[in-house]
Amino acid sequence: MNRALTVSASVLDAWNSLPSDVRSALVALEMRRNKEEDKGSSTASFTSDTSESDGGSGTEKTDRSLEVIERDEARGTTTVLKPLERAPNNVFEFSKTLKQESTTVEKTSATLVTTKKTIITRTRGWRNVFSLPISYDVDIIPYGTILEPTNPQLLEATGSHPEGYNRRFAVIDEAIARIHGDKIVAYFKAQGIELTTCILPGGESDKRPEAVDRLLDELCAYKLRRREPFLAIGGGVILDIAGMAACLYRRGVPFVRVPTTLLAIVDASVGVKNGVDYCCDLTNDTYKNRVGSFYAPSSCLLDSSFIQSQDERNICNGFGEILKLALVRSVDLFELLETHGKALVDSRFAPNSSVPEEVATRIIDLSIQIMLEELGPNLWEHKLERCVDYGHTFSKLLEMVPGADIMHGEAVNVDGFFCCVISFLRGYIPRETVDRVFKCMKSIGLPTNSADLDSELAWQSCKDAVEHRHGEQRIPLITDIGESICVSDITPEELDRALEVMKEFPH
Repeated sequence: MNRALTVSASVLDAWNSLPSDVRSALVALEMRRNKEEDKGSSTASFTSDTSESDGGSGTEKTDRSLEVIERDEARGTTTVLKPLERAPNNVFEFSKTLKQESTTVEKTSATLVTTKKTIITRTRGWRNVFSLPISYDVDIIPYGTILEPTNPQLLEATGSHPEGYNRRFAVIDEAIARIHGDKIVAYFKAQGIELTTCILPGGESDKRPEAVDRLLDELCAYKLRRREPFLAIGGGVILDIAGMAACLYRRGVPFVRVPTTLLAIVDASVGVKNGVDYCCDLTNDTYKNRVGSFYAPSSCLLDSSFIQSQDERNICNGFGEILKLALVRSVDLFELLETHGKALVDSRFAPNSSVPEEVATRIIDLSIQIMLEELGPNLWEHKLERCVDYGHTFSKLLEMVPGADIMHGEAVNVDGFFCCVISFLRGYIPRETVDRVFKCMKSIGLPTNSADLDSELAWQSCKDAVEHRHGEQRIPLITDIGESICVSDITPEELDRALEVMKEFPH
């Protein structure tokens, strides 16, 4: 797969400084790893040969080359790859041998005749391998300063431009434009920059391919240059739409994320996933995040003062993703939420006397760090058993129920508590832990159940998980606060028992 991504010059220099044979070996090892992950049964071996004239045999000295041999026992194939001279790190000439064996048994009047047949097929071709390191910064901006003209970070994030090129483009969340639109324009005006804006609604119902088309139209009219970053300022919906458009426009242009909601700061801003909900004309169903891409931003700027513009429900909604991370990865984060979550909802993460200094920063920092630790080694989700999928099995269908009044973080929390009950019924955690989790969730204003979470939706969610996670449920469950495993054997009967236990709690 070709991946065109923006990386720093220092990273590229480090890669190019490696000897060519070392780079070839690293590429070959990555090929083997991907092959083994995808096929399970394939193996690869590596040999390097040197040929040298003995002075009398007539042979010529050849350059050292790396030969890669792949064997797939299940398919009966052996592939030999040899690097091309002018692109030894990227292009490999291959020869494939397919060995197929069959046995037939025919009965004659007196005996059984067994015939074994072996068919060997050989093909040839080329394989292109291209991989770039991914590098993007997640910058913490001093509280409330991102739109101060004296702070150059927002301007610098859009990259250096030729002298006289004094314009920028930004897609902005409709709600943010109402509150901060004039200040955003004034920031760039103070720098002598003319800002062109595209204002889009940022509700979940607006997360559709049509919004991507609208942004692409605006980028075409603006005539964005090939390596010119544009800004995306808003919540998770706007950041997803912008990421999709950036991936598609000119086959990939840089973009800078500026998240403005608590949920976006700790979730959508951190990884490389972008997506929109898709309505299928054939099934007449809408599928959450069914169409999307893996595409990294050039950078991400976080100023938690934007949270001040959110109402209480939206802040609680953001806590749904934070609490998810605490349950699967961090006792420390969970205890911070237990102790200070309610006060932070009331203060909207602004500095105040009721919360010790640095607590709000610590919660955001821990959340982002956990997400990066989990996503960083697995950006393209080669590994499908992911603890950060906690709360994302049943929530997807809950959010898609027609007319449902439930936000993403709220749905994740309902899902998360339901999974807590399943863990309890399996004996993974005691009832005391379930009660503790329930109390924490309620203290920060998160819903713990939904009238739409019934037996049919729960089982359909498990079937959808099997499709999405390539043949297995891979549903994360906690075994203690801060620890989790993935399971693939949940049954309809088990879901029904959990739904009955859910009724015991004062939701």
